[in-house]
Amino acid sequence: MKRIYEDMAYGDRPIQERYWPSTLDTAPPSFPTLEGEHSCEFAIIGGGYTGLSAALTLSAEGADVVLVDANPPGWGASGRNGGLVSVGSAKLGDDVIIRKYGAADAQAFFDAERASVELVEEYVTELELNVDRHSTGYTFVAHKPGAVQAVKNYGAEYTHRYGLPYEFVPKEEMAAHGLNSPDFHGAVHLPLGFALNPMKFVLGLYRAVAARGVRIFSKTPVTRIEQANGFVLHTPKGRVRAKKLLIATNGYSSDDMPGAFAGRYLPVQSNILVSRPLTEDEIAAQGWWSRQMLVDSRTLLHYFRLLPDNRMLLGLRGSVRATEQTLAATRATARADFDRMFPEWRHVDTPFFWSGLICMTRNLVPFAGPVPGMAGAFAALGYHGSGVTMGNYAGALIADMALGKSRRRHPDLMKRPLRPFELGPFRRVSLPLAFAWYRMRDGMSS
Repeated sequence: MKRIYEDMAYGDRPIQERYWPSTLDTAPPSFPTLEGEHSCEFAIIGGGYTGLSAALTLSAEGADVVLVDANPPGWGASGRNGGLVSVGSAKLGDDVIIRKYGAADAQAFFDAERASVELVEEYVTELELNVDRHSTGYTFVAHKPGAVQAVKNYGAEYTHRYGLPYEFVPKEEMAAHGLNSPDFHGAVHLPLGFALNPMKFVLGLYRAVAARGVRIFSKTPVTRIEQANGFVLHTPKGRVRAKKLLIATNGYSSDDMPGAFAGRYLPVQSNILVSRPLTEDEIAAQGWWSRQMLVDSRTLLHYFRLLPDNRMLLGLRGSVRATEQTLAATRATARADFDRMFPEWRHVDTPFFWSGLICMTRNLVPFAGPVPGMAGAFAALGYHGSGVTMGNYAGALIADMALGKSRRRHPDLMKRPLRPFELGPFRRVSLPLAFAWYRMRDGMSS
């Protein structure tokens, strides 16, 4: 495999101190390693939200499906993210999307973003998943006085996109909303979305997919994709022959599988710190009792929420290597941010810290479409940190494409071929300079 991070990023070390497994009441489902010869109508590579949503969509039509994943259920980004069900899968402003793709397709994309939240809600409700749901929409906070107007502007864009109201909360009123922090200077409450336990969600999807008869194989990396009257997936102990192929590997993709992906996606590390449970006195002392999920206005954003068991979860971007030294340094940064944001909790232990890979595209919008040069193959990736929502939706989109159906809003901008990053296999070297600029801009007073 041709991957662009150090080997550590693709091993177990980044999740050794992950919080989510400790929340499970029952053991995760287990599935066999693929051995021998198998055949099917549809093969799916990747057992995260995208692949599982595709499998649900296909199996609902009675399709014969095999799903393979290189790791156990919940190992990847779908079992290590912050659990934010919200819009925001593009890294372009609304005006840029409209100017670049036209008003009609831009609105189709905004409609798809809203539908992605609704699809997650549909899965949680119809599959009767216990996912520790909380938060009424989400809250966007200004990290400096100069960002207050940008936060208000975002609220106005939100109303224009979805026809939903927003509520602006000035700094002097934030404490009354349970959002007391010296680090924030205003907020907008946005009614679309909610928070969940991502591990419980992905494992619930696994159980639902298995119950529908999908053949699932774990610890089964695909080592080669062969095009031969359809597709042959080569694995260490067997092969899968399929008429059609769906690729759902997102930030854990490889530049040579398929070659059409080479240089056209960029994994970026995201990191999460979780505290011990806070006492009611500690919560009162800080004045942070809101159960809203929040994102701040930094380019290298923070995402955070007070969990149902009174632990504070804090996520952040910014690390550019996968090494022990980088992991330790990023943990120290996260802890410093925690102390600055919540000064009354400086004494509180934060025993959990882990990292994983999100995925960006050069187009700066998600991709869900046919794989160039591979008739009958489809892929979805590049959710820019919003994979809990758009990953599920994009998986359903490519499943419909593979079935020859069109049942959901599928904007043309998501079907456009992935543009290559300028530095190709060396594209990761651009991150340190870019992140240094973002940090400097985030720290400016206006």
